[in-house]
Amino acid sequence: MTDGSLFPWVRTRLRAHPLALDTGLAALVFVSMFVASFADRHGAPDGGATFGRHTPTTAGVVLMLAGSAALVLRRGRPIEVLAVTTAVSLVDVIGEPRPAPVIFGAVIALYTVASRTDRPTTWKLGLVTMTALTGGAMFFGPNPWYAQENLGVFAWTGMAAAAGDAVRSRRAFIDAIQERAERAERTREEEARRRVAEERLRIARDLHDVVAHHIALVNVQAGVAAHVMDKRPDQAKEALAHVRTASRSALDELRATVGLLRQSGDPEAPTEPVSGLAVLDDLLATFRNAGLPVDVTRTDIDAAGGAPLPAAVDLAAYRIIQEALTNVRKHAGSEARAEVSVLRVGRTVEVTVLDDGAGRQATAEPADDGGGHGLIGMRERVTALGGALTAAPRYGGGFRVQAILPVSGERRTGEDDRT
Repeated sequence: MTDGSLFPWVRTRLRAHPLALDTGLAALVFVSMFVASFADRHGAPDGGATFGRHTPTTAGVVLMLAGSAALVLRRGRPIEVLAVTTAVSLVDVIGEPRPAPVIFGAVIALYTVASRTDRPTTWKLGLVTMTALTGGAMFFGPNPWYAQENLGVFAWTGMAAAAGDAVRSRRAFIDAIQERAERAERTREEEARRRVAEERLRIARDLHDVVAHHIALVNVQAGVAAHVMDKRPDQAKEALAHVRTASRSALDELRATVGLLRQSGDPEAPTEPVSGLAVLDDLLATFRNAGLPVDVTRTDIDAAGGAPLPAAVDLAAYRIIQEALTNVRKHAGSEARAEVSVLRVGRTVEVTVLDDGAGRQATAEPADDGGGHGLIGMRERVTALGGALTAAPRYGGGFRVQAILPVSGERRTGEDDRT
C-alpha cells in the first residue's frame, strides 16, 4: 500500500465503522481532559502556568469520564448527548472548587449537533448552550466574571457551532452536486433510450412504406403479366418492365433506409431516404402504370412561390400519399379512382387522398392478414410533427385520408434581409 492510498483507505474504514471512530474520539477527549486537568495557569509565584502541582479530584475524574463517554453516542443522539455534556460541564463548574476541562465534551457535542441538524436547531441549541455554560462560569465559577477563562468558554462554544454549521453546509452542497450529476446521468440515459426507440420506430415506418408500396405494385404487375403472357406478350413485357422498375426502386429505398443503421455518430446531414414531394409525379406514375387512375392538384411550393418545405414535413407528406394510394390499390377495388391534393394554406400543408372505391382501406386495427400498420404509421408521422390526421370512409362510398402538417421550419420572405 502506497502513501497516496493510505489516507483514503483509512477514511473508508472509519466511515464503515462510525461507532469505533466515536469510541476512539471519546477516549482521546478523556485523555486530553485528564492531562489538561494537571495544568494550572496561575500556579507559579510570578503568576505563570505550572504543570503537575494541580491534580484532579475523584469527582472531577468521574465527570470527565461521564462527559467523554457520552460522545460515543453523538451520531445517533446528538441533542441528547449535548444535553448530557452540558449538564456535566455545569456540575463541574458549579460544584468543583477547581473545575476540570469537562467543557471539551460539550464543545464537541455542540459541533456534532450543528453538523448533523438544521440551522434553526443549531441557533437555538447553540444559544442555550453558550448562555448556560458562559453564565455558569461567570456567576458560579471560581474566577471573576470578567476572567479570560469565561470569555474562552463563550468563544469555544461559538466556534464549535459555526464550524459544525459550515461542515453541514459543505456536505449539503456536495450532496446536491452529486444528486444533480446522478440526475443528469439518468436524464442522458433516458434521452439515449428515447432516441433509440424513436429511431427504431422511424426506420420501421420507412421499411413498411417502402415494402408495402413497391411489393403491392410488383404483385399487381406480375399478375397482369401472368394473365396476358400468352395472348398479349407485348403487354406482358411492359408489365414485367414495370415490375423491374418497381423492384429497383424498392431496393434503392431499402438500401438507403438500411444504410442509416451503418452510420456512426450523429451526422448533421439529413439521414432520411431521398424522397419527397419533388418526386411525387414519379410516384403517381407508378400507380397509373399499375392501373390506378390518379388525379393530382397542387398549390404548394411551386404555385405559391414560397420557401421549400422542411425536410421532415416534405417526407411525411410524400409517405402519407404513398401509403394512402397503396391502400387504395390494395383495398378499393380494380375500378377505383383516386384524387390527390397538396395545398399550402398559411403555415400549414394539407395533404388529402380520396378514392371512390367500394372496398375497404386498411384500418388502424390489425387485420387478419397481419397488416394494419399503414394508418398507424401515418398517424405517428403526423403526430411527431404536431399535426392532425383524419382517415374515415366517405359518404356515398370510398375513403378519405387528410393530414394537416404545420410548416414550423419555413422562412418567411424578407426576414433574412432585415437581419
